[in-house]
Amino acid sequence: MISSVDFFFNKESKWQKEYAQLRSILLACGLSEELKWGKPCYTFDGNNVVLIHGFKEYCALLFHKGALLKDTHGILVQQTENVQSARQIRFTHLKEIVKVKATLKAYVYEAIEIERAGLKVKMKKTTEFPMPLEFKEALKDRELKAAFEALTPGRQRGYLLYFSQAKQSKTRIARIEKSIPDIFDGKGYNER
Repeated sequence: MISSVDFFFNKESKWQKEYAQLRSILLACGLSEELKWGKPCYTFDGNNVVLIHGFKEYCALLFHKGALLKDTHGILVQQTENVQSARQIRFTHLKEIVKVKATLKAYVYEAIEIERAGLKVKMKKTTEFPMPLEFKEALKDRELKAAFEALTPGRQRGYLLYFSQAKQSKTRIARIEKSIPDIFDGKGYNER
């Protein structure tokens, strides 16, 4: 246990008991405990394996390379269709965690073996993400196209997802126009 992570477990939370149980399971698997993104993250040889986090409706273990796990019990959840690598196991009550403790340990040990083997999740390329027609039209501006192509692949994907999520053309156009200064500044859509 790392004292810098203790604040997460000691602060008042709807999931306090569940967090404590998950923590004891993960530490029993021989993982190192760190604080990342304000959450307890468990690593193996410096590589992120699993994270504990909570939401309004559930708490969860998030396996960073969960897409590579076999999921023999069918308990992994892909948060959204755009999440490529991570997978969650969700809980709404302490009894659920206690009931699947052995299964959780098996998943953690499998995740450790994935890290030990150096396996990587094959990520979709930016070109495989849909590009809205409105943004294709905007990219006819050579300077904007050059600025967009200079962004990191993650920032490019972020914009493509952000633009594509709008259902109406006028909303996509408004998002694109609002984002152009940030694209020129080399920022991602959520880095304002």
